[in-house]
Amino acid sequence: MEKFIPYEKLSKKARRELDAQNRGTWGNVKPVSRREESAKAYKRHPKHKGSASIFT
Repeated sequence: MEKFIPYEKLSKKARRELDAQNRGTWGNVKPVSRREESAKAYKRHPKHKGSASIFT
């Protein structure tokens, strides 16, 4: 059995190893905030691909 050493007294290397062990994965969760697009916002791309070429 290993001797207990408080986290604060561990070396930087040992703390990193311990943190890496305890760190989990996000799984299927994407940590990007998502928001609905505003209807009033200017859209740079044409609604339909062929519609821009009709008027020229």
